[in-house]
Amino acid sequence: MSRPTLHIIIASTRPGRVGPAIAAWFEGVAKEQGSFDVAVIDLKEFNLPIYNEPGHPMTGVYAFDDTKKWSASVTRADAFVFVMPEYNHSFNAALKNAIDFLHREWNYKPVAFVSYGGISAGTRAVQSLKPTLTALSMFPLAEQVAIASHQQYLADGVFHAAAGLDDVAQSMLGNLARWTSAMASLRE
Repeated sequence: MSRPTLHIIIASTRPGRVGPAIAAWFEGVAKEQGSFDVAVIDLKEFNLPIYNEPGHPMTGVYAFDDTKKWSASVTRADAFVFVMPEYNHSFNAALKNAIDFLHREWNYKPVAFVSYGGISAGTRAVQSLKPTLTALSMFPLAEQVAIASHQQYLADGVFHAAAGLDDVAQSMLGNLARWTSAMASLRE
């Protein structure tokens, strides 16, 4: 039996971002945990413009190739983990824009979070995003991996997790796997 597909989405697109380093660490943890087939998806590589589709995303009819490519990527996933920074006490615009491009592709899929930032560790960004995700019939997990003062764990572009962080990530992935299984019939 095949495993469900987890997309780890790197939300930051700015130069000098640390999202790819944190996503690489989390990808290793997810592969070791073993509940999912894992893919890292980088929003920067999709280079989505500010929402430009002439039709409403609920129709699923897209005019532009970049939207069709994004739709196909999100459709392939059974669950998500957003690796996301906190900007001005909220989530970043690139993530919001990417979410808004689609509708039914997100439906009935659970989502978890690896957030990072200063002292708040990105927790305000996650809490700001949850109402948007529930409006799309997604299930945001209550628990998250929150990385405070993330810069201290970076060396030469590699993220070195603090003691105990792998265990938190493993626990979150276990719960994400349970919700992914529980919601499978809704996605059919």
